[in-house]
Amino acid sequence: MKGVLENQKLIVKAALTGMIPMKEDTPNVPITPKEIAEDAYRVYKHGASVVHVHARDENGFPTHKAVVFREIFERIKEKCPDIIICATTSGRVDPQVEHRAEVLSLKPEMASLTVGSLNFPKYASVNPPETIRKLAEIMKKNGILPELEIFEPGFINYALYLRRKGILKDPLHFNMLLGSLGSVPADIRDLTYLVDSLPPGSVWSATGIGRYQTRINVGSIIMGGHVRVGVEDSIYYDYPNKRFATNEELVKRMVRIAKDVGRDIASPDEAREIIGLPALRG
Repeated sequence: MKGVLENQKLIVKAALTGMIPMKEDTPNVPITPKEIAEDAYRVYKHGASVVHVHARDENGFPTHKAVVFREIFERIKEKCPDIIICATTSGRVDPQVEHRAEVLSLKPEMASLTVGSLNFPKYASVNPPETIRKLAEIMKKNGILPELEIFEPGFINYALYLRRKGILKDPLHFNMLLGSLGSVPADIRDLTYLVDSLPPGSVWSATGIGRYQTRINVGSIIMGGHVRVGVEDSIYYDYPNKRFATNEELVKRMVRIAKDVGRDIASPDEAREIIGLPALRG
């Protein structure tokens, strides 16, 4: 199987907020910049080296405004100065590329790039080729590492096309998301197929949506990949009994499982080295 590095330390990414969960869905989703930064600090203390960040407006709805992201980033860096911030450029709610690119002006170390279109249960994530290309070019210009979001195998093909065109460069960084209604199913066979489709030298992580989060996370740990956990992807810690999760609990569970199967946890600086990001200065 390609991509298996059994002795590599595990990068734990925390997807704190997302676009969908509201306080009415779970009281534990962080919404305000203050809440997001506090959750970032909690997961950082327990081993998360990357936080995947969405922003919400004063009414709790998703926003792409750079001014809101700036406050979130500054608050996070006050509490966790060496943590890696991965900003969203998702078009699920607002597909306009100019809005989605606002956060890139802040030059986070990483940003998500969904390299295809798909249907979620309530919304479509529409990513035309020109939008993908433009976002990738802006990231390249600003020295931002794209985290390539993969929801089905064709997305990998398109990422490799962008690499051939020189828009993306090695090493490529992939995040596989399995188990949503419009994505590849959350079966270990499907995760294995996706991993085997990646080019040599790729860095990859995986998560399952909803009830499948832990299953795919554990599979990724065992296969030598990295993990993304968080309330964005699953609001429940115990899905059958519908017990709400906190981001802190989800990170702690993955760290415990990883250590039980022999994977040490990467610090932010170690994660930078694994991913291929420049070391922090000073």
